[in-house]
Amino acid sequence: MIAVLGECVADAFADRRAAELTLRVLPGGGPANTAAALARLGTRARFLGRVSGDVFGQLFRERLAGVDLAYAVEAREPSTLAVADLDGGGDASYGFHAEGAADWQWTAEELPGQALDGVRCLHTGSLALVRPPGRDVVEAFAAAAARRVTVSVDPNVRPSLAAREAYAVERWCAFADVLRLSDEDLGFLRPGEPVERVCDEWHAAGVRLVVVTRGRSGALVSLGGERAEVPAPVVDVVDTVGAGDAFTAGLLHWLDGRGLLGGRLEGLDLAAARQAAAFAARVAALACTVRGADLPAGLNLPPDG
Repeated sequence: MIAVLGECVADAFADRRAAELTLRVLPGGGPANTAAALARLGTRARFLGRVSGDVFGQLFRERLAGVDLAYAVEAREPSTLAVADLDGGGDASYGFHAEGAADWQWTAEELPGQALDGVRCLHTGSLALVRPPGRDVVEAFAAAAARRVTVSVDPNVRPSLAAREAYAVERWCAFADVLRLSDEDLGFLRPGEPVERVCDEWHAAGVRLVVVTRGRSGALVSLGGERAEVPAPVVDVVDTVGAGDAFTAGLLHWLDGRGLLGGRLEGLDLAAARQAAAFAARVAALACTVRGADLPAGLNLPPDG
C-alpha cells in the first residue's frame, strides 16, 4: 500500500461568456489526485488528508471512493478552492481561496504512527508541506516515516501561496528517496541554475531519485548522479491539470509493482528508473486527454514501461 499525505482542493474552471462567469468545479489537489490515480492504476492507496464536511468535501470523498480513508480527518474548516484559468494550450494558472481552510490545520494527534501500518511508501508534498500552521507536523511525520518506508516528495510549487523560502527542498532531501518536480517548479526554486548541478546537490543532500518533468518535452531522470531522458507521448491535450500528479502515481505504481518500494531504493538502477519514468509519462499523457485532474474511465495500461 502507498499512503499519500496532503490536501484535496476544489478546482473551479472559469467559463467566460459576455458579462457572465460560470465555474465548473471538479475535485483536485495534488496529493488527492495522486491517491486517486494510484487506485485507478490498481495500487492500494491510503489518503491522509483533512477533508471538510462542506459540499466540496463530499465531492472529494466520492472521488476517493477506491482509496482507504480510514485515517482521513473529518475537518470542521472549509475546503480550499482553486480557480483555474486555462490558456489556449490547456495549461492552467490558479487563484486560491485558502485562508483558514481544512488542509493546513494538522496536529500531531491527527497523524498517528499506525497510519503507516501495512504501507510501503509515503508520498507527500505540495501545499501541505509549506502552509502553516500544519506544515511542521507534516514534515515531522514524513521525516519519521523514512525509518519505516520509502518517502516520495513533490514540491508542486504555488508561488501565490508560499514564498520560495518555504520550499525547504534540501532539508526534505535528507529524508526523501524520490523527488518529483516540474521544470517550472525548478525554475522557481533555483532560477537560472543548470538542472544537472541542482540534481547533484539534491543527491548530495540525501535523495536517491530525482525526476524533473518537462511537459511536452518529456522528463529527466537522475539516479544518484546518473541521468537519462524520457520522451513524452503525443496526445490530443484537453488540459494539463493534474498531469504531474498522474506522473507521480505512475512512477510509484511501477516501482511498487517491481517490489522496489519499502526501503531506500537500493535495488533500483538507471535502466529501471528510466522504465518507471517512461510508464509514468504515459499515465500523465492520458491524464491530459480528459478534463480536470483525472484518468480516463476504463483505463487499461499494463506497466511494461
